[in-house]
Amino acid sequence: MFYRALITFTGFLAFAPALLPPSFEDFSARTGITAILRNAATPEKHQIETMAGGIAVIDFDNDGHPDLFLTNGAPQPGLRKTGPDWWNRLYRNRGDGTFEDVTAKSGLGGEGFSIGAAVADFDNDGWPDLFVAGVDRNFLYRNRGDGTFEDVTERAHVPHKGWAVGAAFFDADNDGWNDLLIVNYVLWNPATEPFCGDTTIGVRTYCHPRFYEPLPNILLHNNHDGTFSDVSQESGIGAYPGKGMAVAIGDYDNDGRIDFVVTNDTTPNFLFHNEGRLKFREAGLDAGIAFNEDGRVLSSMGVDFRDIDNDGRDDIFITALSNETYPLYRNTGNRVFKDITYASRLGAQTMQLTGWGIGIYDFDNDGTKDIFTANGDVNDNTERFSSRDSKQRCTVFRQNASRYFEAQAIGGPAWHRGAAFADFDGDGKIDVAVSRLHMPPAVFINHSGAGNHWAAFSLEGTRSNRDGIGARIHLVTPSGEQWNHCTTAVGYASASEKIVRFGLGGNANVTRVEIQWPSGARQTINNPAIDQVVKVQEPAQP
Repeated sequence: MFYRALITFTGFLAFAPALLPPSFEDFSARTGITAILRNAATPEKHQIETMAGGIAVIDFDNDGHPDLFLTNGAPQPGLRKTGPDWWNRLYRNRGDGTFEDVTAKSGLGGEGFSIGAAVADFDNDGWPDLFVAGVDRNFLYRNRGDGTFEDVTERAHVPHKGWAVGAAFFDADNDGWNDLLIVNYVLWNPATEPFCGDTTIGVRTYCHPRFYEPLPNILLHNNHDGTFSDVSQESGIGAYPGKGMAVAIGDYDNDGRIDFVVTNDTTPNFLFHNEGRLKFREAGLDAGIAFNEDGRVLSSMGVDFRDIDNDGRDDIFITALSNETYPLYRNTGNRVFKDITYASRLGAQTMQLTGWGIGIYDFDNDGTKDIFTANGDVNDNTERFSSRDSKQRCTVFRQNASRYFEAQAIGGPAWHRGAAFADFDGDGKIDVAVSRLHMPPAVFINHSGAGNHWAAFSLEGTRSNRDGIGARIHLVTPSGEQWNHCTTAVGYASASEKIVRFGLGGNANVTRVEIQWPSGARQTINNPAIDQVVKVQEPAQP
């Protein structure tokens, strides 16, 4: 079994003692991260309040230790973040499991009500940059390389259009530069917030999305000079308004062009197929991911777009509300997905959960990918009108040899939102940082899979974008094959490390690694080193 025993721990802040599997250590109280996620909660239940909580991994100083950026709300939408309590926060990883608050020096305190974050090197200078999505205000920060960031939003022509929840950097046209897809939610005005709830007992709740108008997403093309052009309409993306919650990238038909999925809240999900030359075709219905297998739209939240069963095809996993399940769509080939939520045993195990952040990773390095979800109800007063708890624990779903998933709750109950994934302590195992409303983030250090080997690759493009985002890796060992790809857009409103990782189980060597770069270049590495991060540079033009 993945978890062999349970131990008692004392939770962070007000948590009562709880049971935590020994495979994940709740390190929250020792990280030094004290910033509280403030969402400006009000009795009026403004819709934006429940959506806060993006969290991003960004190694801003390139020292090999993944740092953390935390979004934060504001006293009111559009206002300056009055004082440090309302700042977004940047924490530097000291390399010993603790973090240092370097927000003041970095210039990332920000303004307005922030929701999500995305990370990539948009100007190909070798330093990761940061995009912050928010309510009617977006920000693009250029990393100067000296621990500080420059607000280049206006100069780069990044628009403030509507309420943005998250974003993804990827090279939409394979020209070697990261473009930016911004996910918009709904048209929202605090002055016209409807009353939702039960007037007879005086209970107000956050409103159903049907009370708000949808918004189209935005695609910004990188002009290679520090600026972007809005190509939403000519690309085809702007023709599809939705109620976007999250975005993840993949190449579901293996044609060498990056596709992306956008989850929508109570409207059909989008799957945009990359037709080339900055043209996209919306294929969610044809592909079978717009609805669940019952033909119902879901309150789709976070998403990851990754090959979960090692068959060489990217699958899709989505979090949703309680009573809806978290759907898993298996890529069957020929651009078609099959809903295997119940067949994989995820259906019954997720029925009572409401999920936000999510990540598909091999947490125990046994060679099969598992799933992590950050859970917590939309409402903070669920107990007043149902038998459910509003605060929920996070969950790890371990995938066994039979391709079934086994759930294990970890950490204490909270209103969890975003989740960011990285190896924070450098031991080759994926750790997790999770945002929590009204609390500092939870940080779970992974101690599972003792004795299992691993392989990891840090990519640097020369003809492709500098990050290598979108590069696809095929790994071959004596006992089988695996596939993964480079991305930072994972989960809900969050960004994770760009290092591409594989669990090897008992395999003490890797036979070969084949890399398909976004430029179309193909590279083979025989017998790469294991149990360390291998830096790989894209081959120069032949």
